[in-house]
Amino acid sequence: MATKHTPLRALKHAIALTALGLAAGAASAHGDVTPQAVDTHTLETLGEAWRDANPYRGNKEAIRIGESAFTQNCARCHGIGAVSGGIAPDLRYLPVEDEGDEIFLNRIRHGASRDGRVYMPPFEGILQQEAMWAIRSWLETVHVE
Repeated sequence: MATKHTPLRALKHAIALTALGLAAGAASAHGDVTPQAVDTHTLETLGEAWRDANPYRGNKEAIRIGESAFTQNCARCHGIGAVSGGIAPDLRYLPVEDEGDEIFLNRIRHGASRDGRVYMPPFEGILQQEAMWAIRSWLETVHVE
């Protein structure tokens, strides 16, 4: 006997396949996405020395680049628009200006691990300093108290 294919049955099938895919991805650990390149050629080059404070704060071009870079490289764990769903910290609450710069730069450069588990991969050597500061510039535009 042939199985009747209804739109509802097709939707249930698609949801089940999605759930299986999500479960399989979760089994391999969060943060295992290949980082995406960030085009920063329109920003001032910062050189080799790491800056202590965000040189792009308030820069509209850096904010534009940072939003795209965040969406491509960070949103999977930190949430769309930096609104975390609980996997990783909600970055909207990161302190603004110089106070938050040190925290942000240390974590994005060096990552975070505990008890041999990687909670955030290090991005130093993967994303250039310009991309990191562009992300930070955008994060300050979505900050909440």
